[in-house]
Amino acid sequence: MALSAQARAADIWVRDVVVSRRDLSVALMDGRTIIVPPSWYPAQRSEWEPAGAGCGMHWQQIDEDLSTEGLLLGNPAPLGSESWRALLADAG
Repeated sequence: MALSAQARAADIWVRDVVVSRRDLSVALMDGRTIIVPPSWYPAQRSEWEPAGAGCGMHWQQIDEDLSTEGLLLGNPAPLGSESWRALLADAG
């Protein structure tokens, strides 16, 4: 089910992001918090900036973007994404 433009504009703007060993926590402007396992986005770091008119996050160091819509839908990073490539490079 697609999110409406109104929901996208008002409900899923990012207020804050906290990355820990235990989880990736995204606080939304409407008061909800999305918490996902860090293994979904293995190379994410704390230095993020708003993206997608506030409905997403961008990590400049690894050139990775996440959308709140994708998080709400439960979509982990694709296996070929920069997150996974960075993790594999660190392990090798």
